[in-house]
Order: sequence, then structure tokens, then C-alpha cells
Amino acid sequence: MEGRSLCSLMFLLLANLATLNAVHGQGTRVGFYARTCPRAESIVRSTVQSHVRSDRSLAAGLLRMHFHDCFVQGCDGSVLIAGAGTERTAFANLGLRGYEVIDDAKTQLEAACPGVVSCADILALAARDSVFLSGGLSWQVPTGRRDGRISQASDVSNLPSPFDSVDVQKEKFTAKGLNTQDLVTLVGGHTIGTTACQFFRNRLYNFTANGADSSINPLFLPRLRTLCPQNGGDSNRVALDTGSEYRFDTSFFVNLRSGRGILLSDQALWNDPSTKSFVQGYLASKPSFFNVEFAKSMVKMSNIELKTGTDGEIRKICSAFN
Repeated sequence: MEGRSLCSLMFLLLANLATLNAVHGQGTRVGFYARTCPRAESIVRSTVQSHVRSDRSLAAGLLRMHFHDCFVQGCDGSVLIAGAGTERTAFANLGLRGYEVIDDAKTQLEAACPGVVSCADILALAARDSVFLSGGLSWQVPTGRRDGRISQASDVSNLPSPFDSVDVQKEKFTAKGLNTQDLVTLVGGHTIGTTACQFFRNRLYNFTANGADSSINPLFLPRLRTLCPQNGGDSNRVALDTGSEYRFDTSFFVNLRSGRGILLSDQALWNDPSTKSFVQGYLASKPSFFNVEFAKSMVKMSNIELKTGTDGEIRKICSAFN
């Protein structure tokens, strides 16, 4: 990213130092491929950059895909497997995008160092690079994950839902070793990307006997209703962070404060006292604070239920088991 100020570079260094002190998953470490595939991270980075330059929306897609991967069977690339009955076919995953980016990076890595770099690591690195290419900070990703050998659509049922209350969200995050601050921070990743009308239309019309969800800013409601008519338009896309869908920043939290959160589960973070305090903390701080905390929470999430050592495999093709 050209033109970054000295201040931004200092924040980048701070983020790297902060995440080095985060809890790493057993068997993973920064620079895992330094000897076995020294160009691994640069190959992933250049591949992601090439695709995102052609389609900016892929950055959010890759970040979301990594999240969906880690919350089901751990961060093991199981979401990448194609075929009947796999995670990829579950309703919650039908909108995932960016598979071609991971496949492209894997093809190049297999040519450079066959059988070395896991698809799970490619996805973790791609998520980091997507944030950076969207204007966020970079961080050091501990690598050494191995790919899982199980991918079942039925396991996706416990993935966080856009209809979840804060209590349910906290239960699901706690089950993965993530606390309330991690929850708010990681949901802040919705600062980039879009969602389909079908996932929030219920808030716009007959949410209660009196009509729309009262937590929606009444000046914002007509715009949402235009984008998502009451009958039809299920697949219409709406920015999760109004006015900043391609920029990784803190405007997502500004929108929550003003009643412009799109998903019920997002807006609930402002309405519930247990999460509101963290949102307020990010609003009161410099954007760099959120960026550093996001990096730390991503490192924690990226090490959920890892397969390392001799567990799992290193796939030759990311969409199929060996």
C-alpha cells in the first residue's frame, strides 16, 4: 500500500509486536515455512493482491471464509472442501466467496514447494492480507496448521447467525475460547463487505406488532426498505458498513451508535450493556487501537482447535481430501 504515513507504519509495527505476545496455538509459530517454503507468505500475498485488485469485494469474502472455517472443526480448511454434504454446501456458507483465490495460491505453492503449505494456512494468511489491502494493519500470522479430513454440512449449525442475540453470540464465542471483547472486535470485521436482504429484512417490516425494529434509525429505514422491498429481492446486497464497505476502519461502530447496523446481531452489540462498553471503547480511541485489537483477536481465532504435527494432512488440492 503506497503512501502510508510514518505514523501508520509505526502502528503496523505496534500491531506486529502486540500479536507476537498473543497466545499461539500449539504447534504453530510465526515463520513456520521459513526454511521449507520461504516464499510461502509472499506468494499468498501477491495472489490475494492480484484478485482483490480485480474485485475489491473479495477481501471481505476471504475474511469471512476464514471466520466460517475456524468456527467449524477448527481452522483446518474444512470449509474449502467441495462435494455433496460438505460444509461448503450448508446454507450459512452458500454466500462464501474467494475459493478461486485460495486455489490459485495453492497451485502456485505446489509448484514452488510441493506438499508443504496447508490450505488452512493459506486461508489464514489470505484473511490477514485482505484486511491489509482494505486499509487495515497487517500482523504476523503463526503458521503450521494442517488440513482436516472431515467436512460435514451438519456441523455448520452452530456457526454464529445474523439473528443471534448477544447472549447466544457470547455462548458461541466462549465455546471457541473467545471472550466478549473478541466477539465485538471480530464482528467489527463487518466494516468491509455486504449481506443479502434475506438476512435482515425481518427487521424492516413486521418485526413487532408496530412494524419495524425500533433500534433502526427512522431516517435510515426508508433507504433500507428501498434496497430490500417487502416482497422479493432476497439476494439484493447491502453494505454492512454504510458508506465504507471497502475500507477497513471504525465507521462500522459509528453506524451501530447511530442505529445504522444492518444485521440484528450487529446492532445488538450497541443495545446490550455487556458489549456496548467495548463498542464505546473503540469509538473513543484512535482507529489504531481497534486495528491492534483486531489483529490480536484474529490470532486467537486463527488458532481454534488446530491440527498440527501428524494430525490431519497437507492437501494437494484445497477443494479435495488427498
